[in-house]
Amino acid sequence: MTNRLNLLARRNGGVEAMAGVESWPASALEPTLLELVRTRASQINGSAFCLHMHREEARKHGETDDRLLLLNAWRDSALYSARERAALAWTESLTRIADDHAPDALYDEVSALFSDDELLALSIAVAMINAWNRLSIGFRSRHPLDRRRAA
Repeated sequence: MTNRLNLLARRNGGVEAMAGVESWPASALEPTLLELVRTRASQINGSAFCLHMHREEARKHGETDDRLLLLNAWRDSALYSARERAALAWTESLTRIADDHAPDALYDEVSALFSDDELLALSIAVAMINAWNRLSIGFRSRHPLDRRRAA
């Protein structure tokens, strides 16, 4: 893998501002839900670095390995609540916005389970993880196990 800019070593106004935005969704939504959303978007986008980070964060908040393992197939598992299912569907829709443009039926489903403030926090969390994924992939942020193996 080609070495590129180390995003995490370059603390500047842009990176700091993005990190600051992360605190708001965390104040409005339960931590496990946020980490499921962040992990699912990272799966879709293929960000190994972000997958590793958010899997670890999810486990710190009590998420189970079974639910993390089945996250890519959440529609086929009874392990997720209706609220989590709505959040994951919304995450997928916003992450793949060019495919379906967040249809009204999905909006109605998710807005029935989330308050307006929660839905805004969820949407900002999805937007932020997609931004972090793009930076991580663009700068080729290395997964911690890859860094250990290279050493």
